Amino acid sequence: MQAGKAEVGYTPSIPSLTLSVGCCSKLLSLCPPSQRYAAASWFRDNIKKKECLLFSEGKKEGFCQCGYPRSLHEEAALKPAGGAGQSWDRHQHTHEVPTDAFGEVVFGGLGQKTSKYARVSIDTTPEVLYKLLTEQWGLTPPNLLISVTGGAKNFYLRARLKSMFHRGLIKVAKTTGAWIMTGGSHAGVMKYVGQAVRDQALSSRSTHGQMVAIGMASWGAIHNRQALVHPQGLHLARYSMDVQGQGRLTCLDDNHSHFLLVDDGTHGRYGVEIELRSRLEKLISQKPLGNSESGLKIPVVCVVLDGGPGTLNTIFNAMLNGTPCVILEGSGRIADVIAQVAGWPLARVTIALIHQLMSKFFGSEYNTFSALKIIEWTKKIQDIIRMSHLLTVFRISEEQHGELDVAILLALLKVSRNQETGARDSWQRQLELAVAWNRVDIAETEIFTEESQWKSRDLEQAMFSSLTGLKPEFVRLLLENGVSLGRVLAQDDALCDLYNHLPGCFFLSQTVRRVHRGARSGPQGLFVRGRAAPDHGARISMSHVSEEVRHLLGSFTEHIYPSKGVSNEGRDEYSITIDPQEAGGEGSSEAPRDPGTDLFLWAVLQNNRELAQIGWEQCKDCMCAALAASKILKKMAEEVKDAEETEQMMELANIYEKHAIGVFSECHSCDEERAQKLLIRVSPSWGRTTCIRLALEADDKGFVAHHGVQMLLTQIWCGELAVENPLWRVFLSMVFFPLIFTGFLGFRRDEVIQREAQRTEDIITMETMTGSVWRTNGNTFEPPSTKQLQPLRGCSRLASLYGSPLVKFYWNILSYFGFLFLFAVVLMVDFQSAPSWLEVLLYIWLATLVCEEVRQLFHDPDGFGFSKKAKIYISDLWNILDVLSILLFIIGLAFRLTTELFYAGKILLCIDYIVFCLRLMAIFTISKTLGPKIIIVKRMVMDLFFFMFLLSIWVVAYGVAKQGILIHNEGRLDWILRGAVYEPYLIIFGNVPTNIDNAEFDIESCTIDGSNPLKPKCPLLNDHQMPAFPPWLTIFMLCVYLLFANILLLNLLIAIFNYTFQVVHDNTDSIWKFQRYELIKEYHTRPAAPPPLILFSHLYLLIRQALLCRPAHKSSEFKVELLQAEEEELLSWEALMKDNYLLSTRQEQSQSIERRINDTAQKVSTLAEGLEQDSSAAAVAKHLARLEEQVSQSSKALQWIMDSLQTQGLHAGEEPPQLTAESEPPGAGSGEGEREEAGFHVKARLFSYPGAKGPRFPVPEEMVPWEVTFGSYDPPTYDPEESEDCLDGSHRKALEKHRNPGGRTGLIGRGALPQLGANPVLELVLTRWRNQDRSALEFLAVWDQFQESWALPGGPVQSENHLPAALEKMMGKQLYQYIQEKVEEGTKVFEGYVDDARNTDNSWVEVTVLALELDRTGPLMTSINLMVAHTRGSAEVLEWQEVSGRARLSAYQRDSLLHVAELHHRKF
Repeated sequence: MQAGKAEVGYTPSIPSLTLSVGCCSKLLSLCPPSQRYAAASWFRDNIKKKECLLFSEGKKEGFCQCGYPRSLHEEAALKPAGGAGQSWDRHQHTHEVPTDAFGEVVFGGLGQKTSKYARVSIDTTPEVLYKLLTEQWGLTPPNLLISVTGGAKNFYLRARLKSMFHRGLIKVAKTTGAWIMTGGSHAGVMKYVGQAVRDQALSSRSTHGQMVAIGMASWGAIHNRQALVHPQGLHLARYSMDVQGQGRLTCLDDNHSHFLLVDDGTHGRYGVEIELRSRLEKLISQKPLGNSESGLKIPVVCVVLDGGPGTLNTIFNAMLNGTPCVILEGSGRIADVIAQVAGWPLARVTIALIHQLMSKFFGSEYNTFSALKIIEWTKKIQDIIRMSHLLTVFRISEEQHGELDVAILLALLKVSRNQETGARDSWQRQLELAVAWNRVDIAETEIFTEESQWKSRDLEQAMFSSLTGLKPEFVRLLLENGVSLGRVLAQDDALCDLYNHLPGCFFLSQTVRRVHRGARSGPQGLFVRGRAAPDHGARISMSHVSEEVRHLLGSFTEHIYPSKGVSNEGRDEYSITIDPQEAGGEGSSEAPRDPGTDLFLWAVLQNNRELAQIGWEQCKDCMCAALAASKILKKMAEEVKDAEETEQMMELANIYEKHAIGVFSECHSCDEERAQKLLIRVSPSWGRTTCIRLALEADDKGFVAHHGVQMLLTQIWCGELAVENPLWRVFLSMVFFPLIFTGFLGFRRDEVIQREAQRTEDIITMETMTGSVWRTNGNTFEPPSTKQLQPLRGCSRLASLYGSPLVKFYWNILSYFGFLFLFAVVLMVDFQSAPSWLEVLLYIWLATLVCEEVRQLFHDPDGFGFSKKAKIYISDLWNILDVLSILLFIIGLAFRLTTELFYAGKILLCIDYIVFCLRLMAIFTISKTLGPKIIIVKRMVMDLFFFMFLLSIWVVAYGVAKQGILIHNEGRLDWILRGAVYEPYLIIFGNVPTNIDNAEFDIESCTIDGSNPLKPKCPLLNDHQMPAFPPWLTIFMLCVYLLFANILLLNLLIAIFNYTFQVVHDNTDSIWKFQRYELIKEYHTRPAAPPPLILFSHLYLLIRQALLCRPAHKSSEFKVELLQAEEEELLSWEALMKDNYLLSTRQEQSQSIERRINDTAQKVSTLAEGLEQDSSAAAVAKHLARLEEQVSQSSKALQWIMDSLQTQGLHAGEEPPQLTAESEPPGAGSGEGEREEAGFHVKARLFSYPGAKGPRFPVPEEMVPWEVTFGSYDPPTYDPEESEDCLDGSHRKALEKHRNPGGRTGLIGRGALPQLGANPVLELVLTRWRNQDRSALEFLAVWDQFQESWALPGGPVQSENHLPAALEKMMGKQLYQYIQEKVEEGTKVFEGYVDDARNTDNSWVEVTVLALELDRTGPLMTSINLMVAHTRGSAEVLEWQEVSGRARLSAYQRDSLLHVAELHHRKF
């Protein structure tokens, strides 16, 4: 059948571009032909459509019973004779062929919305459809499936309910990553879902977060479906929504993102997709949720708006399958009927009440309903209400749910709570669902409550899922609720797994490249899993991470995760030791790693701001961590190519620089000495470097410019000298050193000793006054570094004076001035052909300078390595000047020692003197006055180079033009350059040329042929021996040149200098303070003697290190390693300061004007919503109804009290008033309906009966008792031996003598039970004590594979004294006989009728439960334990379980366990 030609006049669409497998998420035009062909092949091989095989004419002439006309049938379908009048069946008379409708559909109108679609057969397996959705169409598997059902026709939805539906659906879909599944048509509830999708698309700026709305519609009921068909398939269809001309058919909704069009070979029939949709939803509900290893499946929820009887069936079937349903009250019809009676006692939900509600909410449609249908629907509504854990009614007037998205998620959590698992497992499952949905609000209000007593280990899996899922809000929430981050990261390969689950980022790409390089060079194969690198065959190990982090931090650091080699399994081992208190284990000899640091580093490397902030708040070494993050982020920003990502990294780096400044400010304001110790302490967590080194490498000028850092640098600059010493005293002491022994110059150690002495004296005074003891052996106020300090003596004072960097600096200034003076004297006075003694002294002096530069190049106290040290050396402008001056001096010296180049050598040395004088500026960078100005000059010199480029363009342009106009064929190069470059350049400074006009022309001042080298060549002359060039042109060119060069460019230069000054001046202080560090460090490590006496210090260092092989002396001024106890105390204090900083930051944010405005707006919005809810008529009516119900209950209670008092003979002096309850709705509580407490059977009235084809007759709750007249009761008969399904009721009279004591069941006959009447069943409670201490009583349970639940072992019996034959098959003959002998010793704990799904009106199950206690040490117990072990993995699993209320058994079996527990005096 040519199903695509459904209408006359069909014209095939123009062939379009096809879709590819690999780029299904892209536009068709972007897909290469090979991928389009592969996609088309997959569709043809897996996706089919239905075609009619037999034309059987129906009621309408020329049309088959399938609904299609004769013209659209294949010839083979028209050939069979006698087709007319035959009963057409879609199972027999249709067959599958490859589909011809799939690809993308473009809807007309505004926006040109594009969706994917496929025409699929009704017999397509759900697995194929799921592959189509996830693999071919590229959809991410959902964390939640929302099945929206209800009215298929247009219905009115109140504005507020519509708004809440849209808002709730959008929020739940966006936050949870849900799929929304509907009928897909542009009508009814599907239209409202489409509008919600449209609203979300309009409000979202990106295309990545769009909602997934899958429409499953009946292919034969779609209007204009011929536009979707193409012979080759994979069609870019253009669909027109002709709502006015659709007739009985329906149009597709243009807001859905995907369509599955279900084809059963018919035309014009609705509901074809229901069966396949149900199977697809069931399959999705069995898929694992995300990457969770806990066994969670994708949850499914059904949302209902409006709807008719078909919707009621959908709700009923969904709840039977365990799917929760959310009913929107106020949406109309069946939704309002269910919402009205939800929560009522079943006795009040009567047939009469349903009649009344149907009439109220269905209107005129109610008249078409039959009485039997109302009975059936009453039964289904009662069953729906009975499954209250699956039913949620969303009422606008109630504050419990608030928004629809909360109601949907709470409905799923309610199901999780009621599943047959332990309470702890239930809470964990709810938490994992909340994490998968990323709904912190649900977790805070519904999971982390007072009822749930969480332990740290119970939150570890959720914590790991939150980290791998990049959900910072959940990470913070779990940390607040006590999860141990150390335990989470201490698990096997946990940290490595985090790096292997990194999302796509720059660090990941760099690490993967490093892994591949290692895999190619190494012998072992590696493997990357998860999201880290799905397309690569390598696994990221911690050694790879450590290498990449070291690359980002710098080679001066050590590996953060030191490698220990390769394990036997071929994996890279690494050393990570978690704090024993965090991990809960024993101590380790290695220094414990901080788990907060590991989390922070992991977050920073992926540029995740929220997770990084959480990790930083958990760090112990927070200041060093912030500076390291700044360095890492700035390094990655240099290497990354994406401008936007670079900006984000730089922004985050600046944030952590501010964090470091904030924490250090708190520390410095509290304790300056501790704060300075934090700057120079070695950090084991960050490659054994220091805070100040990281700040310098990260170029964190703001941190280095901090007052506390500068105080430390000033102390290092002064050395052992006191900072407060005036410079004139230092100068006098440098010249006349005996002054230091007179107290003329202060020393820092003396100040420290004096301060500690004063402190001790104050404590003693306080002890004397108060009588308390402040100093104990275990608590002293003296820091470890000051306990053994002694005053400086003789030589120590002298060494401290001349070893101070300050003194070294001033000696070197004097030495450098002396060098320049000597150099000038030699150049101007004593530069002979043979070097004089002054010139030789100059050469020796220069040699000492060269030795010092070499020492600085190779001196590497920070462990940079020679290459890094050389780069640092060359990057300094002053070092470049040093090298340049030395090279020029050496070249000039070489020239000077030769006779031919003697004068050239002197010229080079003179030029070199200029360079040496420029180098003098570096000395004054230490000055607070001159240092910033030198920085400004350096920046202006850079600007000057750019200006000279612009100026050279004008100079050369004018000069060449002028030279060409004035002079004809000048051949002398020197005069060409003079005329084209030199003279135009002098014009800028006011030297106006005289040769541009004829007024001052003198032929004697030039040479006509250019033969005289001392004169310029004359311009081209005319017959009058005057210049032939036009003067007006040259004068005009000069004016234009002066206008641009003198006025425009020079003023531009002034403006550039002014801008540079303004910009740099604001940051000059910070830049100067930042550069001051290197000068201080240079002079701190410099020998004390100035040049040329420094030569002796160089000889000493050479002998010490090269000949004696002694290591260089390590200074503790810039890097100090603390003892473990001292470091822990210091880090604890730093953490306290960090908390103070965070607290003050939050207070500032909360007090900001923007925050106050947002809070006020939120409060006003909340107040407005509350007023709107309270003022609604529905809310008032609901409150009144609740009040009436409470009054009614109070009246009944008071009446019961009066009746009780009267029965005891107590009478009042007057007649009591008659208390009457408020009137109830008709039929709500009449007659026999109050027998809910009687416990009517439920399983025995289920619609489906095992083995029967037809359903039971519906029996509502009120009609179960035989005493109640049920005139329309006409149940079918089922007896498998006599007939498969006897629905005529012929045997009913013979069966009346056997009547079910539990009441009507809706089915007569023997059913699936062995006999009519009572069918005895014996079940055993085999108990044992778990151990000798009798800590727990256990019973033997068997897994019932049919009921999918645990049960007691047993089966049908002939009498109570015989065991069931099923036990012999299960346990074996020997155990069966042994237990048979002990049956008489058993205690009967239950006997009676049992609600069973096999019960009928004439056949039912009666159970006897016997309790037998077994000896745990006897041979029988050994055999049973062996049997339990052998049954694992088989169909019938046996298991010992504890006798407690947590046992998940049927109601009567739980009652039996309760009696057993009472017999053994155990709590249940």
